[in-house]
Amino acid sequence: MTSQVEQRLTAMGLVLPPDWTPRGQFLPYRRDAQTVYLSGQICEWDGSVTHTGPVADTPEGLKAAHKAAQICALNLLYRLRTACDGDLDQVDVILRLGGFVNCTSGFGQSPAVINGATELFVALFGENGWHARTAVGVSGLPGNASVEVDAVVRLKA
Repeated sequence: MTSQVEQRLTAMGLVLPPDWTPRGQFLPYRRDAQTVYLSGQICEWDGSVTHTGPVADTPEGLKAAHKAAQICALNLLYRLRTACDGDLDQVDVILRLGGFVNCTSGFGQSPAVINGATELFVALFGENGWHARTAVGVSGLPGNASVEVDAVVRLKA
């Protein structure tokens, strides 16, 4: 049976990505009781980086980076689904997101970019999708990706 969260995702015209191999030696997540720590996910789909950096400080560049952050969130959801035994309805609350934007010095739009991930979590989980967050500009990310996002999530008891 498909979770209500995945049904909402489908209604939005979105899908979770196919499986992929991490680019480094790390766990995609670590679960401690009801808390899941999700490793950072870049804007990668089916083994290819979808958006490369640095992010341009233009309306078009910001729109593309916003989409890249959404792709990062979809990758996080894929790993989160595994962490909660295939049922995203087991998610209680998104506690925290960490967002990283590949950009040049002086770029001030990191929060607007990471909104692409935040907006997806709020759309899927409602009030429980709101979270504490950082949005940081950096000079490089794996695969020259434009965005990377990590998360901490609490599952239902």
